[in-house]
Amino acid sequence: MQFRKKPVVIEAVQWDGMNADAVLGFTLGRASVRDESFQRDRPRVLVIETLEGDMRAEPGDWIIRGVKGEFYPCKPDIFAATYEAVDAERSR
Repeated sequence: MQFRKKPVVIEAVQWDGMNADAVLGFTLGRASVRDESFQRDRPRVLVIETLEGDMRAEPGDWIIRGVKGEFYPCKPDIFAATYEAVDAERSR
């Protein structure tokens, strides 16, 4: 059998490693920033409380609010292949 993913409009914000206030506000406090710069080649990371446990988001990852209000990270290439921008008027 084959299945098609239902069309769903989601909200997302991209973590750039510096926009902590925007991302923390978006996730309603269900995320925290960790500075791992003391480790070689490790930038600031975001840790998100998800339904499956804590997940890390690297700079460039998208943070998605799911259909049940849950949050989870998504790699940029997967996000680009899965989602496209929606006209605000059409999504209402």
